[in-house]
Amino acid sequence: MKLSNILPSLIFGVCLLIVWETLCRLLSVPLYLLPPPYQILLDTINNFGSLFKNAGITFGEALLGFVIANIVALLLAVCMVYIRGIDKAIMPFAIALKTTPIVAMAPLLLLWFGTGIAPKVAAASLICFFPSIVNSLKGFNALEEGEEDIFRIYGATKTQVLLKLRFFRAAPYIFSALKVSSSLSIVGAIVGEFVGANQGIGYVILTASYHLDTIRMFSAIIMTSIMGVAFYSFISFLDLKIVTWQAQIVDDIRLSSPPRRIERRNI
Repeated sequence: MKLSNILPSLIFGVCLLIVWETLCRLLSVPLYLLPPPYQILLDTINNFGSLFKNAGITFGEALLGFVIANIVALLLAVCMVYIRGIDKAIMPFAIALKTTPIVAMAPLLLLWFGTGIAPKVAAASLICFFPSIVNSLKGFNALEEGEEDIFRIYGATKTQVLLKLRFFRAAPYIFSALKVSSSLSIVGAIVGEFVGANQGIGYVILTASYHLDTIRMFSAIIMTSIMGVAFYSFISFLDLKIVTWQAQIVDDIRLSSPPRRIERRNI
């Protein structure tokens, strides 16, 4: 990542922290309302081990839910492409699931799956599912005119068309869904921890709120932000490498293809 790309964000962030620190000191804002950034930084450093451990637990739950949601979404999208009418059966339920707040679902997930890791993983999966299936389906259908016919002419099977054509065309859409899901999965896992957990970043935030420990809440939020940015950046890195590689292949094929020969006919 080039420095010029992140420099505006760094400058804005530093200016925001300076204004925040200055206002807290000038206005003597109580710590339980809005602690200054310096106090939050000290708490984060002093409790980094505990925060990192709980962040790792939350990330594990989010990652598992992320993987499950995207695998299920991809499989269903494939079925919707090749089985006529199944999209009309599945999409209304997917939309209904999307419009249902995950906060409302979390108590039910706790009731169904207990207090272990399962309800957090389920919450992360549910919140990731809709963008994954919508983008995957759109990508599988994003074929240029005549591409599938050419594959058929050369005797390609449905599996070959899927793996060598549809997945190829769907890659940018799938990675767009993965980038959205990467941050949503962490949100889902934390919501699941709010309802019933004894560890994880959600548990740290909830416990700190009970004791009006706003500094610890901000420290946990910082760890959550770092975790989300790191996860998103990793998916973006894969997107850049894989999709750019595919685009390079297409360009090479076009450059290596001989120009069409146009025949003139005398009329």
